[in-house]
Amino acid sequence: MENPLTNKELELMNAYWRACNYLSVGMIYLKDNPLLREPLKPEHVKHRLLGHWGASPALSFVWVHLNRMIVKHDLNVIFVAGPGHGAPGVLGPAYLEGTYSEIYPDKSEDAEGMQKFFKQFSFPGHIGSHVTPETPGSIHEGGELGYSLSHAYGMALDNPDLIVACVVGDGEAETGPLATAWHSNKFINPVRDGAVLPILNLNGYKIANPTILARISHQELEALFVGYGYKPYFVEGSDPVEMHKKMAATLEETIGEIRAQQKKARESNNPFRPRWPMIVLRSPKGWTGPKEIKGHKVEGFWRSHQVPFADVRDNPANAKLLEDWMRSYKPEELFDAGGKLVPELKALAPRGNQRMSANPHANGGLLRKELKLPDFRKYAVEVSSRGTVQYENTKPLGEYLRDVMKNNMTSFRVFGPDETASNRLQAIYEVSKKTWMADMLPEDADGGELARDGRVMEMLSEHTLIGWLEGYLLTGRHGFFHTYEAFAHVIDSMFNQHAKWLDICKNHVPWRASVASENILLSSTVWRQDHNGFSHQDPGFIDLVTNKSPSVTRIYLPPDANTLLAVADHCLRSTNYINVIVADKQKHLQFTTIDEAIVHCAKGLGIWARASTDAGEEPDVILASCGDVATMEALAAAAILREKAPDLKLRFVNVVDLFKLQPASEHPHGSTDREFDSLFTTDKPIIFNFHGYPWLIHKLSYRFKGHDNLHVRGYKEKGNINTPLELAMLNETSRFHLVIDIIDRVPKLRTKAAHLKEQMKNAIIDNLRYAHEHGTDRPEIANWTWPY
Repeated sequence: MENPLTNKELELMNAYWRACNYLSVGMIYLKDNPLLREPLKPEHVKHRLLGHWGASPALSFVWVHLNRMIVKHDLNVIFVAGPGHGAPGVLGPAYLEGTYSEIYPDKSEDAEGMQKFFKQFSFPGHIGSHVTPETPGSIHEGGELGYSLSHAYGMALDNPDLIVACVVGDGEAETGPLATAWHSNKFINPVRDGAVLPILNLNGYKIANPTILARISHQELEALFVGYGYKPYFVEGSDPVEMHKKMAATLEETIGEIRAQQKKARESNNPFRPRWPMIVLRSPKGWTGPKEIKGHKVEGFWRSHQVPFADVRDNPANAKLLEDWMRSYKPEELFDAGGKLVPELKALAPRGNQRMSANPHANGGLLRKELKLPDFRKYAVEVSSRGTVQYENTKPLGEYLRDVMKNNMTSFRVFGPDETASNRLQAIYEVSKKTWMADMLPEDADGGELARDGRVMEMLSEHTLIGWLEGYLLTGRHGFFHTYEAFAHVIDSMFNQHAKWLDICKNHVPWRASVASENILLSSTVWRQDHNGFSHQDPGFIDLVTNKSPSVTRIYLPPDANTLLAVADHCLRSTNYINVIVADKQKHLQFTTIDEAIVHCAKGLGIWARASTDAGEEPDVILASCGDVATMEALAAAAILREKAPDLKLRFVNVVDLFKLQPASEHPHGSTDREFDSLFTTDKPIIFNFHGYPWLIHKLSYRFKGHDNLHVRGYKEKGNINTPLELAMLNETSRFHLVIDIIDRVPKLRTKAAHLKEQMKNAIIDNLRYAHEHGTDRPEIANWTWPY
């Protein structure tokens, strides 16, 4: 490839890159003397040193070259930094472009501002060493490695003019999520989507080990990416001048190739799967840093990973080494006497929103438009007699999402791992099929539901799916993710990272506009795993959610289809949250009319008068439920008690919004003491039948006065291949166990209801035996309906 750079361009680009590297080193080491106007002294160096020098030069090298392409070809480019702790390689360019000073005026483009810019880095009370939400132009923190590429592809979906340049760390490339995300190229439609240009930063080392991809042959590495469906380009070397020439030529070719493929697809309106280009950038780790220290290799070795040497304040030799290193970038040629980047270099950056540090896609709330939502009431299940109609709870939700999709065909997608139909959401296929850019077979037309222009994203990788969704949301669009409850744990740490990102944005970065909430449906739940067994029984994802910031987390357990519709509509309208909805896909009894559902969901919890017998009187016991099956079993227990213990004053409380069980002082959705005490009392026994692990309810509600009277029944890791009632009985959440529990807890029933208690014990034994003999529950159990 021919070098497209003139000698003058080459000189200026190299100088600009030197300025980036100078700032990177200054961020890691200095708190004073930012322009080295005097010899470096110990007091100029930070007490606390943390950063990532190793990948920073390569990140800023790519940034400098992308800037040239943006200016030359009028491109719309967003930058994703995958290497962990790589913030110096992004912060430096953002500062040089002026964006940083525009957002943070005290970090001005002069010596005083530069000093504050240096001091804040990885410093208590300021910013971290990742590309955190405080960094303009950032959309991916990289606090945990593995998600840069899936995020990048999510950003490109439905953004036809956007190019996402994603620098992937070669250590990061060893993670499972990243390795799978390479397959995302099979889902990009060149007619309507943007493009991702992956750039593998092959610097050879992780923290203290070589990277796998750097220690295989060129032929094997090339074959790997050809096998992934890419056309790999290699930019390799260590001499800056030669590397600038190679990188400029390679970007001209790869971006030209991207535009040519898009032009071909769009002019013909014929979506096809190109062999998209990607770049392997093989450069030394810690490029342009010290070659060696005390006889040990540093540049091009793992020792350059974070801070090449740390004892600068107490070691004169290392202080001199740091000074020589920083002066090697010739800051006097880069910054004027006042500390401002010289005009000739300042002119290299793009202007306005074309700057990658100011691209509005990296502050996606600025681009977000409200969804056009249909009236969810239209999809309601008709409930003329409560507790007698059976319906698949998620099926009406699928019909609702179908029309949400229909109304928002460029800004809404549904993501799920091969389970859209399994989770009863298949109505969506009526308006949009599954995205599929790989080969198709004739038989796919018979129920395959595949289409080049599909908007349902299915892949058997929860990591990749949630990564796509997060990239999609953070660039201003809307989405819905669903998966089996037990396997939501696959994305535990991704959920953690997104929750932390939202929390920082919402509470500490006022210039970030609100983005659409991440909506997660957990279906195929723990209590309906008749044939899948123990491996599919785990309701613990919601436990994890309760650990995160209350300002961004919401959990809903609607008991039937109509409450699920009300909850889903609310969640799709919300911003800056992670909404987790737990709703099973199997047929369940329907308890609320749509109007009742709306009121009940608005309150979050409340008394169900139809199942209570304490109206106008003090209750003897509170029977509470949360979750679809848990509610049905609790209602069945209430029916038994109404028949067998008619004098019992029972109050039935149902919970939809789980955080209503936390104090208002701890969560925005929490209850005040008066609210909680009014419903649950302070001195009466509370029998709580819960969908998940019982200790979660204790964790949330322990501060309330009535907590000592709270007795929770939930899943206790007892199960295998079970009928629904058998599983409930094994975990002591069945109607029979609840009746026994109430008899034991209500003083006037302990002896009076001894016969009823024996009946319940007998029923447990009888129903277990029946299940093991017939493989099903008794008809009167399977077909039970609310009798009142």
